[in-house]
Amino acid sequence: MQKKLLYINGLPRTLIVNLEDSLAKVLREQLLLTGCKVGCNQGQCGTCSIIMNGDVVRSCIVKMKRVPDEAHITTIEGLATPDELHPLQVAWMAYGCAQCGFCSPGFILSAKVLLDGNASPTREEVRDWFQKHRNACRCTGYKPLVDAVMAAAQVLRGELRKEDLLYKPVDNKIYGTTYHRPSAVQKVTGTWDYGADVALQMPQGTLRLALVQAEVSHANIKGIDTSEAETMPGVYKVVTHKDVKGKNRITGLITFPSNKGDGWDRPILCDEKVFQFGDAIAIVCADTEEHAKAAAKKVKVDLEMLPAYMSAPAAMAEDAIEIHPGVPNVYFEQGIVKGEDTKPIMDRSDIVTVEVETYCSRQPHLPLEPDVGCAYIDEEGRLTIHSKSIGLHLHHAMIVAGIGIEPEKCRLVQNPTGGTFGYKFSPTIEALLGVACLATGKPVSLNFTMYQNITYTGKRSPASVYCKLAADKTGKLLAMETDWWLDHGPYSEFGDLVTLRQAQFTGAGYDIRNIRGQGRTVCTNHAWGSAFRGYGSPQAFLASEIAMDELAEKLGMDPLELRFKNIYRPGATTPTGQVPEVFCLEEMFNKIRPLWKAAKERCAKLTTPEKKRGVGFSLGIYGCGLDGPDSSEAWAELTPTGVTIGNSWQDHGQGADIGTLTHAHETLQPLGIKPEQIKLIMNDMAFTPNSGPSGGSRSNVMTGNATTVACQMLLNAMRKADGSYRTYDEMLAENIPLHYDGKWTASMCTDCSPVTAQGDPFPIYMYELFMPEVEVDMKTGKAKVVKFTTIADIGTITNKTVCDGQIYGGLAQGVGLALTEDFEDLKKHTSLVGCGLPFIDDIPDDMEIIYNITPRENGPHGAAGTGEGPLSAPHPAILNAIYNACGVRIYAIPALPSKIKAGLDALAAQK
Repeated sequence: MQKKLLYINGLPRTLIVNLEDSLAKVLREQLLLTGCKVGCNQGQCGTCSIIMNGDVVRSCIVKMKRVPDEAHITTIEGLATPDELHPLQVAWMAYGCAQCGFCSPGFILSAKVLLDGNASPTREEVRDWFQKHRNACRCTGYKPLVDAVMAAAQVLRGELRKEDLLYKPVDNKIYGTTYHRPSAVQKVTGTWDYGADVALQMPQGTLRLALVQAEVSHANIKGIDTSEAETMPGVYKVVTHKDVKGKNRITGLITFPSNKGDGWDRPILCDEKVFQFGDAIAIVCADTEEHAKAAAKKVKVDLEMLPAYMSAPAAMAEDAIEIHPGVPNVYFEQGIVKGEDTKPIMDRSDIVTVEVETYCSRQPHLPLEPDVGCAYIDEEGRLTIHSKSIGLHLHHAMIVAGIGIEPEKCRLVQNPTGGTFGYKFSPTIEALLGVACLATGKPVSLNFTMYQNITYTGKRSPASVYCKLAADKTGKLLAMETDWWLDHGPYSEFGDLVTLRQAQFTGAGYDIRNIRGQGRTVCTNHAWGSAFRGYGSPQAFLASEIAMDELAEKLGMDPLELRFKNIYRPGATTPTGQVPEVFCLEEMFNKIRPLWKAAKERCAKLTTPEKKRGVGFSLGIYGCGLDGPDSSEAWAELTPTGVTIGNSWQDHGQGADIGTLTHAHETLQPLGIKPEQIKLIMNDMAFTPNSGPSGGSRSNVMTGNATTVACQMLLNAMRKADGSYRTYDEMLAENIPLHYDGKWTASMCTDCSPVTAQGDPFPIYMYELFMPEVEVDMKTGKAKVVKFTTIADIGTITNKTVCDGQIYGGLAQGVGLALTEDFEDLKKHTSLVGCGLPFIDDIPDDMEIIYNITPRENGPHGAAGTGEGPLSAPHPAILNAIYNACGVRIYAIPALPSKIKAGLDALAAQK
């Protein structure tokens, strides 16, 4: 220990510190300056960036022994006050930079140091700065961050007023504008408390948890010895499966009758077997996290090793054992049958066919906030679990029987959440927290490291998709045949649904009258498959959009024009036989056609022998909903000062707060109330109804509609005979209820058949065209996206800044999916950098979004969803651009430099 005098946010503070502790730990735990966020704890993400003696410092890797005496340290709390924000903070709000907000304090402080030394930076200088200082963002696609820095620089130079950066409602309208999120001020000031911040604020006596996790991928458990761990300092209890009062299983809520499993295959704490690397075997509950982790190392697990099937082909082999005894490794099959038999068509001599087989990788989500949560018994005797859940009521249904608690005695609450991109559609630590709380009778908290988050949580399910297309000599598509397998890891939850997605989206966007195909879901011992933005569509479009490019080449047609010839027009139906709700693709193609021509000319002009440029194209589509008659609930209540809205629209960066506010405010326009008069109560099962999970781009449609219905019911109750509206006092005087529950159901939808995939699964679709320009280094094989143009049709735009941010972020994740990201090697792919997280230099600054606005009849105020569309098919467009640039065709992503270089070498050898 050593006494240090430090100047923290301008004030002298005398601290007694452990010299081996990080500066971040001291700031957060001793000073409770939780605006300093810790993400990777390895210096790779920059969320913990603060200013020390005028320099940007990643505080998680600076030990206190390296912090000089009397150092001047500025955290986000010391930059400004909520009433008098720094221009950077205002710009961050105005440009929608604080999506999940977890990285915002680090970025803002980093940018401050840049502007202190360079009052007029160029965009490239801003990008270089963030690259140099390892400031990473998973949400925004980086472009809005650079926009914000440039705007803040103008304010600091006296060219703009910071007050003019924020949109101010005109005629009391915020729908379709750039009005900022209600959570924005807290996010840019570091006071939006994420799970690790909440854990630090838990009362004395809270037990800190550490997991004993499997370090192998498949084994029988012969015994668990906790005796030594129980005697370690600070240990209160070591919890194993024997302490679980319930079924000790998380149910996947199987709804597909043809699924050969029962859905009860994921243990909360492993009892008989280990199914994947990282599986939880025991929970050590201690007075400190350090004590808990030390004791966890002393738990001895006796294992009998079993063959580990780390890919679908391995698990499908004839000699493979059943991973879940009694359930075949291929546990679900999905067919697609549309129109006439395809074989006679394929056998005709007057047609042109192409065949491709693609592999879409096990993409990791890579949120910068690791999984974290806490649990306690509340004032009404309910087990209350706080987490990053994006499906409170869904997860409640999945875990209560496994924990062993009556449903009414379990309450889930969503903490402010630092991004999930879908992995939290599955429960991760919720049941672990519940079990530990019940077993100890104490409040508990669990905070994953980045290594745990990457190795334990679900990933995009990799898939191999075979696609054969047939067209006549004019390019008119006649038939498609598909065959696919999907590696869903060891746990079946939602595995059948993502397998169905291949039938729904392979070949989507085109009028293909005759389709035959078959797919299967495979149980393996690699990471379990969970939802990821675009859920199922990236695997499907990777195959069909490369096939469309190859068909165009074989026909001697332009890739865009072949697509244009075959897009949905009146009379066409989707692969599931559904009539599209709008026919907007023709207008979208007409908008992008001149840009396509210009891009081809530009790439030809900029190509050199050393670096060749190409442009690619693809079409992507995604449905808004959970298949069939999806529904949501919300409520509205009149108060003396305005209206309160309640729903469980879980927010993981996509903007649930601004979405709820905007739909409510637009509906309540007749009352003339201002946005600040609408109070939001969200995401706590004690107060908010079942709005369904925040996934599948369903929430803006389903919960937006439910919120609108609740507000309409309130308006109807307030309306007088003369068309004016009652006041709060008049409602009370007339004894008219103030609270109204709204529900909306997609009653026009039906489920898809597991045999034919025919049905009407979604009320609304999103449509998007992708046109990246890519540069390939002919010496190294490295591909870089240098420009990205996209045209999106998402109905009416609920909030322009939020929609922009969703699309920029989705494109950036598409670049990562195409070129760098993977979770395959359990030794290599265990950090943000190791998994290929794109930094700002990997993402083009030149990204252009063009909106084609076609209002949706079934959308709230005409809106569709936004988030899934931009990650449906940017990656095949990038692969098509690589081929256009250098002639190398990549079928398995990521398209690493080594793969492209091997292709270049093979081409050279053929000459």
